[in-house]
Amino acid sequence: MPKKETYGAQPPLELIRQYLDHKGWYDRKNLLYMRLEDLIVLTTMGPPGGGRTFITNRLVRHFNMLAYTELPSDIINSIFTSLLAFYLRKFPEPVRHFDTHLSETCL
Repeated sequence: MPKKETYGAQPPLELIRQYLDHKGWYDRKNLLYMRLEDLIVLTTMGPPGGGRTFITNRLVRHFNMLAYTELPSDIINSIFTSLLAFYLRKFPEPVRHFDTHLSETCL
């Protein structure tokens, strides 16, 4: 995480927030607005502590929060095997049985 300034701002995070709010930035040399298009922002973070700091609500409001507990390997395998089987059902027969081979070799 970027180090906070005197008043708590984190400039790299403020640039991301500015993009999310306004879809671009001004070029200060040419005084033109640079609009960014077809950009996807995907982020991850752990809970604050151990060197990680809080992120301002001005930035967090743009994202969906997803949290989950650790799952045992057999449950994770069951979930992803089901998803893969559903996806592979539109393929020919030899490809459809790839999911059972994959689940045996991955865990």
